[in-house]
Amino acid sequence: MDRASARGGRLRGENRAPLISAGLLLYRRRGSRLEVLLIHPGGPYWTRKDDGAWSVPKGLVDAGEDELACARREFSEETGFEVPSSGTEHDLGTFRQPSGKRLHVWAIEGDGDPEALRSNLFEMEWPPKSGRVERFPEADRGDWFDREQALLKITSGQRPMLESFFAAFA
Repeated sequence: MDRASARGGRLRGENRAPLISAGLLLYRRRGSRLEVLLIHPGGPYWTRKDDGAWSVPKGLVDAGEDELACARREFSEETGFEVPSSGTEHDLGTFRQPSGKRLHVWAIEGDGDPEALRSNLFEMEWPPKSGRVERFPEADRGDWFDREQALLKITSGQRPMLESFFAAFA
């Protein structure tokens, strides 16, 4: 993959609209406790990273694609879970990421067993400069976290989204 592709197909200095990602934040209530499902990215670069590495299931919106439809598709692809029925999503808003991307997230109530998570795969050259292409899951695991743990685990760029969620739903 060339460097432009790694940045979503844009070369440094290009003036195009920021890329948009869309995601679903699955949440559940356990008594008085509110929990969110986060996923840990797969692949060799993330193997030893934990705190500050987790994410909501999300992905880039295709040209002409509805953002909520993208969020639902990405959730299914990255978790293998069926998305709860439509119409019950809560729009959390759009959040600017450190990369310049915009992340539009909806919260939806539901449940799922993290042990049953089955993610789609991506390919990359591994080890670097070896000429070998390996396949890795986009998400290698998922888990339920309460507010304190979720804010510790989530990437720094997604933290404002989680803070907004917990402020609105707690």
